Amino acid sequence: MPSPSPSLSSPSSPSTSQRRPRRGVLIAALIAVAALLAGWLSQYAVGGRSSDGGGSGSGGVTAEGRSDNTAAGDPALMRLARRDADDPYARGKADAPVVMIEYADFGCSFCGKFARDTEPKLVKKYVEAGVLRIEWRNFPVFGKGSERAALAGWAAGRQGRFWQFYEAVYADKGNEKNAFTDAHLRDLARQAGVRDLDRFDRDRAGKAARKLLARDSAEASSLGAAATPAFLVNGQPIAGAQPDEVFTDAVERAAAAAKKSGGSGDK
Repeated sequence: MPSPSPSLSSPSSPSTSQRRPRRGVLIAALIAVAALLAGWLSQYAVGGRSSDGGGSGSGGVTAEGRSDNTAAGDPALMRLARRDADDPYARGKADAPVVMIEYADFGCSFCGKFARDTEPKLVKKYVEAGVLRIEWRNFPVFGKGSERAALAGWAAGRQGRFWQFYEAVYADKGNEKNAFTDAHLRDLARQAGVRDLDRFDRDRAGKAARKLLARDSAEASSLGAAATPAFLVNGQPIAGAQPDEVFTDAVERAAAAAKKSGGSGDK
């Protein structure tokens, strides 16, 4: 093992002094992210892995309860936006001033509530206007059925039908915490307009699907997320299927902050 680092009062070797600034920057960034995420985690329901809006004891944050200084999220969290123009699991302009990352589970009831009740309004008001981009992340917390659905969603996206698959899953409340059998997933793919079902089956069983699922899940876990749905709006965390005004407030604030800073939405 290497010898202990010298004390602050003792001379440092050149290699140690060169490493110290980088280490300090990293530690500072981690502290900043941890502080922000502490507020996020405190919003989750204590007894489950699915979060609803503010009225059911989940500790949700209302629009009135959020302070004016939350419009610009943490830069480290903002960099999680991928902004890939060819990403089939995102909708909206790649250079939109606001990016909302959605961490969700196809078997989650509150994810379904958000998909049915809130997201269409955000799409119509902000995505179509070029203000908002929505990026999906798989975060299956309800077991193997949810994992199978996540892999199937990825496979549907390979044929350009991810969002149609998303809508087909969440349109039926019976899919909540569903086992998502092979037959059921193929039926959902048909509803979504997936043309090549043999390719769909191959893609969802392949290594690339598993790799992306692991990447998304690791990202959510690294943030400390423990329940679904969870969101980042330009780096500002929102937990649960909150009332519409919480999301519109977050988007409006983030858009205003981006305009004030002169940001174009580019990374």
